[in-house]
Amino acid sequence: MCRAPARGCALRRPLSSCPTGRTEEPEAGGGRLTPLCEAAHMVLEVALIDVLPGHEDAFAAAYATGHPVIAGTPGCRSVRMTRGVESPSRFVLLVEWDSVEAHDQNFRASDRFIRWRELIGPHFATPPLVEHFTDVPGGR
Repeated sequence: MCRAPARGCALRRPLSSCPTGRTEEPEAGGGRLTPLCEAAHMVLEVALIDVLPGHEDAFAAAYATGHPVIAGTPGCRSVRMTRGVESPSRFVLLVEWDSVEAHDQNFRASDRFIRWRELIGPHFATPPLVEHFTDVPGGR
């Protein structure tokens, strides 16, 4: 069975259905299985953020201030913001989470989210479009 570590993953499925197509191997000395498919259980939050024209630099500064707020959240693996080349008022936030639950429970339902939105929210032209994604396995 696919046994992701205790990072909030509740997936328990035969190895043949592991999204990476990889298997688990016993750790040196036997005992616990090492989950080679752990990365497949990570989710990527993608937020498309349109910023008010003229607010781009202020938004980027607010993001820099708020980065530690989100990056320090339990279950957050990485945070990155990108800016559109053709559309400089459009930003894409990319956050790797241990699980959707880690995002929802540890961040969205916390004071961290309130602080985050206080910083970046005033610059939104429209509410961000936010979705979660998982990796699609490639070749081995």
